[in-house]
Amino acid sequence: MKISPSKLNVFLMFKLPAAFISGVRARQINDTTCIVTVKHRWINQNPFNSMFWAVQGMAAELTTGALVMKKIKENGSDISMLVANNNAIFTKKAKGKITFTCNQGQKIDEAILNAVKTGEGQTVWLNSNGVNTDGIEVSSFNFEWTLKVKS
Repeated sequence: MKISPSKLNVFLMFKLPAAFISGVRARQINDTTCIVTVKHRWINQNPFNSMFWAVQGMAAELTTGALVMKKIKENGSDISMLVANNNAIFTKKAKGKITFTCNQGQKIDEAILNAVKTGEGQTVWLNSNGVNTDGIEVSSFNFEWTLKVKS
């Protein structure tokens, strides 16, 4: 099964309902990039009338995690994946439609190849930036993914 935005959104509905209800939606995925959007609404706001940080985190994590899932599937090896660490920087109130982008598919390829070649677990730091409709960055998330070939 090929991973596509529509299949990711169905996955969200059944496996990550909080993200789905909050409005997180996959828009594009290819070999290098994953794009996810979320719109500031009543259901995902904080008391300061902007998007709650955790909703931004769900959207950002999906951009990185979907790319990792796609790359593992394409490789065909039985590889486990897990977030080991993350951090974020918030630079502006998130209002309106926020677009998160991760374009580091090549880093994932390298980590998977090393995991398969060496049989040892690998880590890869992936970044996802959220920008508003004016093109201004509102947040930047980093996720450390661990990849290990299952034995």
